[in-house]
Amino acid sequence: MMNYLIPAKRIGVLLLVFAFLASATSFRVTGQSSPLRFSVKRPESRETWLRDGQAAIERTRKILSRKTKAKNVILFVGDGMGVATVSAARILDGQRRGESGEENFLSFERFPSVGLSKTYSVNQQTSDSAPTMSAIVTGIKTRDGVISVDQNVRSNDHTSVKGNEATSVLELAEKRGMSTGVVSTARLTHATPAACYSHSPERDWEADSNMNQAARDAKFPDIARQLIEFPYGDGLEVALGGGRSKFIPQTMEDPEDKGKKGERLDNRDLTSEWKTKYKNSEFVWNRSQFDAVDPKKTKHLLGLFERSHMEYEHDRQTDTGGEPSLSEMTKKAIDVLETNKKGYFLMVEGGRIDHAHHDGNAYRALTDAVELSNAVKMALSKVNIEETLVIVTADHSHTLSFSGYPTRGNNIFGLVRTNDQNGEPSDNLALDLLGLPYTTLGYTNGPGYTGASSAQPAGAKQFPHSNAGTKASTAGRPDLTKIDTTAPNFMQESVYPLGSETHGGEDVAIYADGPGSQFVHGVMEQNWIFHVMTNALGMPIPK
Repeated sequence: MMNYLIPAKRIGVLLLVFAFLASATSFRVTGQSSPLRFSVKRPESRETWLRDGQAAIERTRKILSRKTKAKNVILFVGDGMGVATVSAARILDGQRRGESGEENFLSFERFPSVGLSKTYSVNQQTSDSAPTMSAIVTGIKTRDGVISVDQNVRSNDHTSVKGNEATSVLELAEKRGMSTGVVSTARLTHATPAACYSHSPERDWEADSNMNQAARDAKFPDIARQLIEFPYGDGLEVALGGGRSKFIPQTMEDPEDKGKKGERLDNRDLTSEWKTKYKNSEFVWNRSQFDAVDPKKTKHLLGLFERSHMEYEHDRQTDTGGEPSLSEMTKKAIDVLETNKKGYFLMVEGGRIDHAHHDGNAYRALTDAVELSNAVKMALSKVNIEETLVIVTADHSHTLSFSGYPTRGNNIFGLVRTNDQNGEPSDNLALDLLGLPYTTLGYTNGPGYTGASSAQPAGAKQFPHSNAGTKASTAGRPDLTKIDTTAPNFMQESVYPLGSETHGGEDVAIYADGPGSQFVHGVMEQNWIFHVMTNALGMPIPK
């Protein structure tokens, strides 16, 4: 998901963070607000490691006799959740409980089947979410920026779509009479959820106002329209996320944000059309309405909790209208979908992991990754794993780095503290060749570039942005000794300046449990995930 920054109401906060990176004297706090180091809580010995390893082998033996057919499939996508993100989120999750964190497991890390997914697209080494998610749900790799169409489609050309649509597993499920749902903390019309139900030559055609004039004149359906006009089965049963402005007209005031209106030019209110189209349906936009929904009486549920993307998990409690968490939306979705005896397909996206990475803000990225793990845990508590295939993966990675030689239990957001000469924890800070401390986490590129700083005013602008430091020397890092690097608004440093941090091109992990999960193994092309899901459901492959 490229070129999406923290919403405008966060920009003021981030400007302060930028400013402190540009001048170490302009934003200082004394010490770190979080513990510098977390201790190991469980006893560890030779016997501990041997016992744990043998237990892992015994768990694996049970997979061999597992059946391959599933009644339900739940696909979790951590947008931008690369391996470094998973590892750091694992430690954060443990440290939030006061543990050292390294020995912790996220809920899906105990899944018996693990593979690696190659995330390149037809025309790019490093891809965006549109072709990667399209590959996952349709089985077809395609070009960057297009949604669930094959590589013959030309970007921004609506005339090239017909006949080149790629059928998604959600569409196959609806044709079969199963229930279906999409849940996301991003806009429901954003690339990852959109790939499940729509076909578009441009991922940004979320509302008709986002389309070119030729497509509007031809009445080509925008992505929001395609959700409401979904032609298969009886339509999606659940759609929960953000993106309310894409569904209401420019003449209609937003119910939550005073003075703000919708984006649609066609004067259609798609939220009211949802309720008109489906019997026993509900549209909700705030927490109290969401809590009041009775899954036993609701056949079709549409929830749009923000004009754009939903809040980060860290910021959710301060939302004006109130928002459910990703875990709560997952629970509600399963409660609605499981009433269908023919089974269901559900896609759940932790969409804002990606956005925080683009902003160079590891705190919010990892916090949202932990919440995705919580959502998986919630799902596992509600389903019968013997009849439900659960897959957790990412569409692509990011440039987050996890480095240095920090001591065991070092605060994952903190400065690197090392061990002493006897291998015991110390408070000694690791220093770079400039004599300055550094953090465990950083980014290869992004807005956290510190070439322009109080230590290096010459030859560089005094504000880190896409043009900063083009003539800078290598002496530009600020002194972080008295900076609280564990604060939620801290922006990790980056090696070179970009206005938005980019995706990474390395493989991402696939975790699977349930019927058919044994087909997730080794290094896989990303589009093979589709075949794992359809094979588990016993579906024929579309022509």
